[in-house]
Amino acid sequence: MRFKIFRENMKKINTLNDNELGDAEYGVTQFSDLAEEEFRRYYLTPKWDLSHRPDLVRAKIPDVDPPASFDWRDHNAVTPVKNQGMCGSCWAFSTTENIEGQWAIHRNKLVSLSEQELVDCDKLDDGCEGGLPVNAYEEIIRLGGLESEKKYPYDAEDEKCKFTVGDVAVYINSSVNISSNEADMAAWLYKNGPISIGINAFAMQFYMGGVSHPFSFLCSPDELDHGVLIVGYGTKKGWFSDSPYWIVKNSWGASWGVQGYYLVYRGDGVCGLNKMPTSAIVK
Repeated sequence: MRFKIFRENMKKINTLNDNELGDAEYGVTQFSDLAEEEFRRYYLTPKWDLSHRPDLVRAKIPDVDPPASFDWRDHNAVTPVKNQGMCGSCWAFSTTENIEGQWAIHRNKLVSLSEQELVDCDKLDDGCEGGLPVNAYEEIIRLGGLESEKKYPYDAEDEKCKFTVGDVAVYINSSVNISSNEADMAAWLYKNGPISIGINAFAMQFYMGGVSHPFSFLCSPDELDHGVLIVGYGTKKGWFSDSPYWIVKNSWGASWGVQGYYLVYRGDGVCGLNKMPTSAIVK
């Protein structure tokens, strides 16, 4: 059965490679013997409702000319790559890692935060069965903050809430929706920190490296099913043209992709990465 699924996935891999607009390579990954429904159940989240936008304030876009490249990993605002395991909690990782960046930038202390707290205690989301960062921000404010990973470690399972107010490591004040214009996103990121986003993860199942730029017919921008974090951006020089890209932190461990990161083309709304960019606000 696994070999049959693997053979079908090799056809998808060939289709991705044959229709790649960038220089990404797709091939055999740790997910290559998983059927699409299995991959979705264990590693993604049900498709996000793009109309679901609680009363988040529209972010003010800084009036700056951002540098050609920028990476918050170089400024001690990004924790090491984590692994969500077989639990559809990507939304929680996207949220906590955004807040890790905000806290590091505004409080000058990088703390690895608890995704398990959100999986267990967030009443607006569904733990390992999926969720939305925009809901998670609201729940973090209701709870009173996030505990550290050390205090409330990750188990990759839905469990009873064990949140303790006295163990809160960070808090947030509010959250914002960021522009869908990718130039605005770059300016906001440069001045304010990493951005939580949703993305269609179809190409990510088989991603091995390079700047990913699949056609939209393979990776619909209206079907977001994975929460990740943009930590920076750059441009890759090419023989005929350059490829601007986003540096996206994933939560499938450091053995996936480019040491746990996904390089995806910047400026074309690839896989819907600009549809729901948000951030917590720490004052």
